[in-house]
Amino acid sequence: MLTDIREQHRESVRLCRGVVARVAPHRLADPTPCAEWDLRDLLHHMAVQNRGFAAAAAGHGKEYDWWRKEFADDPIADCLSSCDEVVTAFAAEGVLDRPWSLPDITTDTTIPGSTAINFHLVDSVVHAWDVARAIGEQIDIDPDLAAISQRIADKVPTGSIRIEPGAAFGPDLPTTAEDSALDRTLRLLGRSPSWPDPTPGQP
Repeated sequence: MLTDIREQHRESVRLCRGVVARVAPHRLADPTPCAEWDLRDLLHHMAVQNRGFAAAAAGHGKEYDWWRKEFADDPIADCLSSCDEVVTAFAAEGVLDRPWSLPDITTDTTIPGSTAINFHLVDSVVHAWDVARAIGEQIDIDPDLAAISQRIADKVPTGSIRIEPGAAFGPDLPTTAEDSALDRTLRLLGRSPSWPDPTPGQP
């Protein structure tokens, strides 16, 4: 019997939500592993993405404002609410099979719901790690979720697309034989597991 990917997705959002709930307001200006974003910027991005994927699940991805600039008065509470909204949206009947419009990823075609949920799953895991590192913590990720995240990250295109303006992820970093599944996921998606310390061998 195949496992519904939404079960793992809920776990990825639960992981993310738990870290966001531990953010203190005085840390919103702190740096994050996302090079040009402080914590306020990152939480805003996460909330916009969560609601965008929720809209896409409901068939409204084209109409959604994926590039909304206005920040919420309370970005922590806003991000937490958006986590709940996306899980609810993904639970609707038929979302796995219907085509989703995700103009933040591509305007050339629609994306199967199951594929879109995979995208959001790995994004949630990586952003959970981003937020955790920004507040000086590590994430406690379920091994199965880490393995799923790595399998998804392995399929994310690399090359020049990673240095284009607005790229979803930075250039991938070399992996090592000692990497855990989470470490490999992070490196594949342009993050150093040792952040904020320099990556060994890099300035």
